[in-house]
Amino acid sequence: MNAIPVRLGIQQRIFPVYRAPFFEALGEACPQGLHLFAGLPRASEAVDSQTSLQHGELVRAHNLHILGGAAYFLWQRGILDWLESWQPEVLVMEANPRYLSTPQAVKWMHARRQPVIGWGLGAPNVGSLRARSWQRFLSRFDALIAYSWRGAEEYARIGCKPERIFVAPNAVTPKPTQPPPVRKPLTDPRQANVLYVGRLQPRKRVDLLLRACAALPFSLQPQVWIVGDGPARQELETLADSAYPSARFWGARYGNELDDLFRSADLFVLPGTGGLAVQQAMSFALPVIVAEADGTQTDLVRPENGWLLPGSDLQALTGALYKALSNPGRLREMGAASFQIVDVINLEGMIQAFSRAIAAALKSYSEPSG
Repeated sequence: MNAIPVRLGIQQRIFPVYRAPFFEALGEACPQGLHLFAGLPRASEAVDSQTSLQHGELVRAHNLHILGGAAYFLWQRGILDWLESWQPEVLVMEANPRYLSTPQAVKWMHARRQPVIGWGLGAPNVGSLRARSWQRFLSRFDALIAYSWRGAEEYARIGCKPERIFVAPNAVTPKPTQPPPVRKPLTDPRQANVLYVGRLQPRKRVDLLLRACAALPFSLQPQVWIVGDGPARQELETLADSAYPSARFWGARYGNELDDLFRSADLFVLPGTGGLAVQQAMSFALPVIVAEADGTQTDLVRPENGWLLPGSDLQALTGALYKALSNPGRLREMGAASFQIVDVINLEGMIQAFSRAIAAALKSYSEPSG
């Protein structure tokens, strides 16, 4: 992998644990150094925060969370002090107009003739007035990195120049270096292991998984493994006792602790928001059922390897499980397709996309306008 030859600054609202592999890999690719400026989430978010970086420096922002929901805004105190101290040659910021400290950081960088790259999910499909507001906001950036091709199309639709848009599909695991696990033929759906990995909180909708499995015919009801911890665990265990007693709760597992569970599973299901664990499951050659949330799953979940469902739809989830478990032999073929997809969408590919965006931003900013 080619080195990224700049002193790089990254701004993030928070630094969750699941993002550590990416930022560590990105830091390794930056011989001149990487600083990550990130604050802490609200307690109600139930997000585990990373506390350090080995291949870079974590600078703690002081997040001021203002209001909530559709009225949420963020001010990150200390961002200019960090920029003055680090003097980044390129700055990557979350492309979110609700972050009120973004304009002054962009202004600081541009005053020193250094480019700023926006990194985000895409732009919402809104009316003309808000679309113009989004366009003005995004025009501050010298390049844009989208989490998915759908996000890139949204940026282009709202008026951003396609040649300045780059796609870095969401990834948490490296390109597989080992062959996919060899699984025995699955003939009895009741012996299938359906796996969920993630935080146990209401927005993950693990309750839907339990209810959907309970709604299946008895002959198709699988073993359900729920891996994770969080504020909804007790409520989910109570629900399982009444709706699906065979469900097993494994508690929180991380890193290599998950490997045996992924190898022993037959199908991975993510019924709510989030999605980074999907790529990890696919690296173990698992077919997937995923609720469409922020759009980042669209590049990973395709008809040949799984089902992408509308969010919070019990009927759709039950139907997908029925189709999957009614043809257990087909699951092995879909798992092989998952493995082929993550051979392309992985951490290395994500970093290469960042490298291309940085090179383009440096070039475009050095060229005269007009």
